[in-house]
Amino acid sequence: MQEVNKTTIAVIGAGSWGTALAIVLADNDHEVRLWSHNEDQVKEINQSHTNKKYLPEIILPELIVGYASLSDALAGVDNIILAVPTKAIREVLGKIRAIQKTPLVITHVSKGIEPNTLLRITEIIQEEMPKEILKDVVVLSGPSHAEEVSLRHPTTVAVSSENMEAAELIQDLFINQNFRVYTNSDVVGVEIGGALKNIIALAAGITDGLGYGDNAKAALMTRGLAEIARLGTKIGANPLTFSGLTGIGDLIVTCTSVHSRNWKAGNLLGKGKTLNEVLESMGMVVEGVRTTKAAYQLAQKYDVQMPITTALYNVLFNGKNAKDAVDVLMSRGRTHEMEDLVNVLEEKSLED
Repeated sequence: MQEVNKTTIAVIGAGSWGTALAIVLADNDHEVRLWSHNEDQVKEINQSHTNKKYLPEIILPELIVGYASLSDALAGVDNIILAVPTKAIREVLGKIRAIQKTPLVITHVSKGIEPNTLLRITEIIQEEMPKEILKDVVVLSGPSHAEEVSLRHPTTVAVSSENMEAAELIQDLFINQNFRVYTNSDVVGVEIGGALKNIIALAAGITDGLGYGDNAKAALMTRGLAEIARLGTKIGANPLTFSGLTGIGDLIVTCTSVHSRNWKAGNLLGKGKTLNEVLESMGMVVEGVRTTKAAYQLAQKYDVQMPITTALYNVLFNGKNAKDAVDVLMSRGRTHEMEDLVNVLEEKSLED
């Protein structure tokens, strides 16, 4: 790891993940401006050095300063971490665009795909930000719960960009003895893996809520990974990415952990709650819901078989009973387990 000059970085979004990443940066002696639209939250961060709504047991380093003014948070910085939910990204980028006059490296850490436009977050940023302001876009993703990162538990993630020098810059800003960062040049694969694993986590929560146990969840995760790779490769990802941190790694942690919002939401659905009841009770954004709609639309656009995604889409948006949806999955026509992988690799070979 090369020596990195200590700098000032703005983290836009003071939820659990934005706050956890602010802690990593502060541990590396960077000054962190943590922006929130909630003035009471900003006061708490600055006066008590806590963010109890999202990380109730954590004392924040003094290098983290809360900001309610976006213009003040952005003043003089050339690196920002965009840590807001997917549905808020365009709105926040519009505010940044109106303020910022100098080039920025924007590192986004959200995991989703925009319904209807079917754009990845990197594509949204490139669409919203003028070229004279946007220097580079980097994505940071991987198996990482904010609760564990904030406790300095060992965590490994990946960063990716169309400009690998920018990815390496962000790697150096974040990497330390607790937070290991790899680079990966496959932006499409990193973003698709991070987004679509939330769909499978919702489905895994449903099977747990139905009381189906580990056998069902193992099958769901394995076949879910096949779906992710099938769609991702179709739209340009490297299939090997899905065997790494932002593929199987992120899938494992999101489908099996009590920290996972998507698993929790699915678990409540499996126990009979309606989607509206689940979302009201969660109190935080469940990215997998919007991503399920987007992935379903992508599957139709590219004519890709995604039976788990389709089943979940019917549960979330068409009122299908969760148990009936699982029964439909289990009664599908027989096929060869490796058929998906062989087809993916053959298609990739032909493209190359």
